[in-house]
Amino acid sequence: MSDRVTPKPLPPHNLPPLKQVGKPLRRVDALGKAVGATQYAADFSMLNMLHAKVFRSPIPSGRIVRLDVSKARALPGVACVLTGADLPNARLATDLPGQTGRAQRKGSDAPVLATDVVRFHGEPMALVCAETLEIAEQALSLIDLELSPLPGVYCPEEALKPGAPAVFGADGDSGDVAGGSDGAASNSASGEHVELADRNVVARWKIRKGDVEKGMAQADVIVENTFYVPFVEHAYLEPEAGVAWVDEQGVITIRVCTQVVEHFRTVAKALGVSQNRVRVIGTMVGGGFGGKEDVTVEIFLALLTRATGRPVKLVYTREESFLATSKRHPFKITHRTGVKRTGRITAAEITMLADSGAYPYLTPYVLLYATGMATGPYKIDNVCVDSVAAATNQPFTSAFRGFGGPQAAFAYESQMDEIARVLIMDPLAFRRVNYLKTGETTATGQAIRSAAWSEECATRALAALGDKTPDSPTRKVGRGFASTFQSYGRIMWFHDTSRAWVGMEMDGTVVIRCGVPDIGAGQSNSLCQIAAEVLGVSLERVSIYSTDSALTPLAGTSTATRQLYMSGNAVLQAAGVVRASLVKKAAEMLGVSPEDIDLENGFAVVASQRGPGVPASGDSRATAPQSRTSYCGNSEVRGSRGLPLAEVVAKAAASGLPLAHLAQFNAPFTDGLDPETGQGDIWPDFTFGAHAVEIAVDTETGEIEVLKSAACHDVGRAINPAAVRGQIAGGSHQGLGYALMEEYVVEKGMTKTPSLAEYLIPTSCDFPATDVIVLESGTGVGPFGAKGIGEPSLTPAAPAVANAVADALGARIFSLPFTPEKVLAAADAGKDIVRPDPHW
Repeated sequence: MSDRVTPKPLPPHNLPPLKQVGKPLRRVDALGKAVGATQYAADFSMLNMLHAKVFRSPIPSGRIVRLDVSKARALPGVACVLTGADLPNARLATDLPGQTGRAQRKGSDAPVLATDVVRFHGEPMALVCAETLEIAEQALSLIDLELSPLPGVYCPEEALKPGAPAVFGADGDSGDVAGGSDGAASNSASGEHVELADRNVVARWKIRKGDVEKGMAQADVIVENTFYVPFVEHAYLEPEAGVAWVDEQGVITIRVCTQVVEHFRTVAKALGVSQNRVRVIGTMVGGGFGGKEDVTVEIFLALLTRATGRPVKLVYTREESFLATSKRHPFKITHRTGVKRTGRITAAEITMLADSGAYPYLTPYVLLYATGMATGPYKIDNVCVDSVAAATNQPFTSAFRGFGGPQAAFAYESQMDEIARVLIMDPLAFRRVNYLKTGETTATGQAIRSAAWSEECATRALAALGDKTPDSPTRKVGRGFASTFQSYGRIMWFHDTSRAWVGMEMDGTVVIRCGVPDIGAGQSNSLCQIAAEVLGVSLERVSIYSTDSALTPLAGTSTATRQLYMSGNAVLQAAGVVRASLVKKAAEMLGVSPEDIDLENGFAVVASQRGPGVPASGDSRATAPQSRTSYCGNSEVRGSRGLPLAEVVAKAAASGLPLAHLAQFNAPFTDGLDPETGQGDIWPDFTFGAHAVEIAVDTETGEIEVLKSAACHDVGRAINPAAVRGQIAGGSHQGLGYALMEEYVVEKGMTKTPSLAEYLIPTSCDFPATDVIVLESGTGVGPFGAKGIGEPSLTPAAPAVANAVADALGARIFSLPFTPEKVLAAADAGKDIVRPDPHW
C-alpha cells in the first residue's frame, strides 16, 4: 500500500442550505447530562419500595432436582419469592411488531424462570424481593438448590454433529428451533412452518447468484481463508435497571432503561394479562448497543410488583449484567474467492457458522444480516453463501451494534487484502476494480439506489493518515484500511412503521410526542431539529415527550439504525401538515399566495425570491418524506413583511385549522427473499464508509499501539454534524476495542471474564482520537436525504486493524482479538496464524 493517497473529487451533490438541520446545535439533552440532572433508571426510587434480586444457575447444563425456597420465604423482611412453579409456561418471545410469518420458536423461547432444566451459566431460576437490598441478597443465600449435571455442547461445530447433546428436548419439549430459509422453521417470505431435522440448528440462510462453478473456472487464482470472531460483551456504562409499580387503575407500570418500549406486549403475554394493563415508561438510556433490545429486567419487575402490590426496584450489578445478558455472536467464516489477474472477482463461495448460545432470541435475524452483507460492498456476479447458527450451552447471543455486519466485514475485508497480497496488487487498487456502484446489485440482487461512495470514503480515510511513521528496531509500523457497507432500517418484510405527533402551542413553540427511546445517540434531538427546520423556529423552542407506551405514539425499536429514518420521516410528515396550516393562514393575513410564504426564526415572512431548486412553502414536496430539498426557502429573508408565528397560530386556531397532526411513516415493503436463491431486497438502503489506521507492533512484547485512526462515511445529510461526528468517533473506538482487546471468554459454558477487571474495554487513553470525515451525498431515504450512521460507524474499524497488523508483520492473524500472544506467535513464526480460539 502506498504511503500517500490523494482523494479524487467527489461527484457533484449540491445540497441546499438549511437553517436548523445541518447545524452543530447543542442537543436538547445535553444540559441535563452535563450537570447530572438527568435521571437514569437506577436513580429512581419510590416510597414503600421493595428491592429485588435474581437467583441464577451456577452451571451451564443440568436438570433441576430440587429448588427449595422455603427458608428464603421465611426470612424476616422478605416480601416475595417466585419460582418457575409460580409461572406455568411463561416464556419470553422477543417482540417484533409488524413482522409477518414470525419464526415459530417451538420449545426454544427462553422461560422466564427455569423449571426443569438449565441451559446456560446464569440462567434465572427464582426471584426475591425484600424490604432492603441486603435482606434480598441474604435470601438468595438461603435458597437450597440441587442440580444434576446434563451433558452439554459448547462448540457450534460439535452441536451440529450427529449424536450431539440436544440443547432443547432435554426436558421433553420438541427441541425444534426456528430459523430462516432452507430447512428453517419459518420462511420469512411465506410464513410456512417446516420442522427441522437437526434440533440444534437455530437458523439457516443461503444465497445463490449466478453460476459459482463457472465463475471459479474463469478465475486465474482462487484464494481460501477462514476467519474467527469471539463472544463480545456490550459493557455499556449503565447496567440493566428499573422500577415497577401498580398504578391507581391497576395497570402494571415499568420504568426501565430499554431500547424497545413495545416490550409491554411481551410482558403482558408472559403475565397472561391484556396489553392495556401493562405500561412501559422508558428512561434516557446510558448505552444500549443492542443489549437492551431484548427483555431484561422488565418481566421480573412486573411479576414481583403484581405479587406484592408494592413498588419494586431491580438493578443488576456489573457482574450480573455480564453473566445474564446477551453477547455478540461468535462466527466462523470461510471465504473461497476466484479472481482474475486484473483484480476482477469472478466468484465468491462463503460459509458462515454462528453460535446462538442457549436461546435463539434474535439469532435468525443476525445471521440473515451477516449473510446478506457477506460479500461486502463489491460487485460479484457469481455468489454462493451458506450460513447456519447452532444452539449451544453457552451464553445466549442476540443484537449487538452492527447486527452481524461487523463479523461479516472482518472476514470479507481481511480476505480482500489477502487476495491483493496474492495478486501483488495495492489493496485500494484491487478494491477499485470491484467496488459496487449506484445501480449495481448486491449478492441478494438488491439494487443500490443511493450514492455508493466506497472509493471516496477509502481515499479520504487513507489520506487523513498523512506521512507514515518510520519503523524502529523493536517496532514495526503497518497501515490498513477497510471499506464496508451497512444497512439502516429494518428488514423490509417486517411492515415497519413509526408514529409521531407534532403540535404548535399558542405562543409559537412546538411540542413533539413520539415513543422513540433515546439510547444516547441523540435520537430525540434529531427529531427536534427536523421539526424546528420545517416549522421555522429555533431548536430551543421545541420540546419532546418520548418513550411512554401509554402516552406517546409508538415509534418502534431504537435498533437497526432505524430511528432517524423511521421516526425522523414521521416527524417530517407531521410537521409538514402543521406547516401547511400556518402557511395558509399567514398567506391570508399578508394578502399573498401561500407559495410566497416562508417560516423562519419564529416568523411567517414573505420571500420574494427563491434560490434555484428550493420548493415554495405550498409545494407538494413539503410533506414528502423522501424530499431532498429545503422546506424553508433561502437562508436570507428577502421580503420586508412578516408576522410572529404566535400571531399566525392564534388566527389559525380561531379559524379551526389543524395545528397538530399525528403521522405514521410506513417503510417500503417487499415480500422477502426467494427461499431457494436468497434473491430479493432486504433493507431500505445502505451507508457506505471506510476506516484507516496506522499501528505499531512491539515485536518484543506483542503489544499493538494505534498511532493514527481516520474514519470517513457518507451520511447522506448530517442532521446535527456534532452528533454525527460523535457517533463516528465513538463507533470507531468500540470497533478498535473489538479488534485489540475485547473477548468474553467462556470455557465449557462457564464465564471466565465476569467483570471489567478481566474483560478489557478501551478507555480514552488507549487510542488516539479518530479523525472523522463526514461526506454528504444527500441521497439517503431519511429526512432531507439522511442516511443512518449509528451502527455503520463501528463496522470497518476492526478489519482495518487486521489489515494493518498483517501489513506490519507480513503475516495474518485470522481471529479476533489481536492479543499479544497471537502477535508474538505470528512474529516469531513469520507466518499466518490460522489456529482458531479454543471456543472453536
